[in-house]
Amino acid sequence: MSLAGIGIAVVGGDEREQEIARLAAADGARVTAYGFPWPEDGIAGVARCASPEEAMRGARYALFPIPGIAADGSLFAPEAPAPIVPTAALLRELEPGAHVVLGIADESLRNAAAETGVGLSEYEHDVELMLLRGPAIVEGALAQAIAHTRVTIHRARVCVVGHGTIGALLARTLVLLGASVTVAARNPVQRAAAQAAGAESIPLEELDGLAPSLAMVFSAVPAPVVGRSFLERLPRGALVMDLAAPPGGIDLDTARELGHETVWARGMGRRAPVTVGASQWYGIRRRIDELEEGRGEG
Repeated sequence: MSLAGIGIAVVGGDEREQEIARLAAADGARVTAYGFPWPEDGIAGVARCASPEEAMRGARYALFPIPGIAADGSLFAPEAPAPIVPTAALLRELEPGAHVVLGIADESLRNAAAETGVGLSEYEHDVELMLLRGPAIVEGALAQAIAHTRVTIHRARVCVVGHGTIGALLARTLVLLGASVTVAARNPVQRAAAQAAGAESIPLEELDGLAPSLAMVFSAVPAPVVGRSFLERLPRGALVMDLAAPPGGIDLDTARELGHETVWARGMGRRAPVTVGASQWYGIRRRIDELEEGRGEG
């Protein structure tokens, strides 16, 4: 389906959004952009705007970053000059019947969308897309682990909390690197899959008992599951890394208070922006095509 003449606003994000905007323009869309790092030589066919309002004005689709919305309601945009909060007023800049395509919305954005009649298309749980971008996230997590520890991953005792798409990729990679890996998960099928991949596994309820033996713990669960009782049993200075979207799975404030090495590995796909941006555009384009087909049928 042709995107010729369709307005697409790419708002927030990081270097991945450069590739998304470039590919959208290459597919014929009228692309406006705000809130992500701008390359010195620009992006062919993409208009850089001075504000999110200008970028979204008259667009049929607004593309927000896949990392989840922060606690203050702002989009992931680490280099934007000010927080970008998708209020109802901002959404009203879009053309009637517009859609926002993003990783996952928070309650505030859902309310704003309902108030303005803007549709939401979320792809945080698109397994195909997560598998395509997963290797870059795992590579980024490993780079952070190496940078923030004084031991090798090889032979280290580590725990991966959660065995969804990213948790499974990370656990398998850690096993291949020679770590002694235990996966903690509620789902017995996920625990069995972890064992089949060469890791040990335990129910999430048994996590606290594992803590004293660990050098590193990684959480890929986007809900609070790793709290003070576990962190107090963890050896002081252990690596604690949260790979999940807000609100995350680990109480990082308590982890810092207890003297652990903490990393919130949000936006790890930034490590390989061309590869990950292309995979995200693949998923976004698929949704846009489906939405455009629905408009045609309507």
